[in-house]
Amino acid sequence: MDFALAIDHVQIAMPVGGEAQVRAFFGVLLGLAELPKPPDMAARGGCWFALGDRQLHLGVEADFRAAKKAHVALATDALDALRARLDAAGFATHDDSIIDGRHRFFTEDPFGNRIEFMDRTPRA
Repeated sequence: MDFALAIDHVQIAMPVGGEAQVRAFFGVLLGLAELPKPPDMAARGGCWFALGDRQLHLGVEADFRAAKKAHVALATDALDALRARLDAAGFATHDDSIIDGRHRFFTEDPFGNRIEFMDRTPRA
């Protein structure tokens, strides 16, 4: 049976009261557009962002612990410029190995969650 599954959204955890930091990092620094949460879910806290035709959700977790291994990987056509922007904002970036010609690096969001960034297409 073929279910034709696709990713609709990815959620990562954040601590209670971290919405301003989430908006500054994912909204302002990374340039993601914030999406309104349904009213019945808005009271739970957290933020949702558009990620192409998918979504990135940040959900409040009362006993939050940063994800150091599990992570989301975001692709871009401006990897070097994005890295310079993160570095300038004080977010340390670290190289990772090139995969199939696609350069990549990782950083941590304001709460210590690992976030990977990679070229959308291989470099010549």
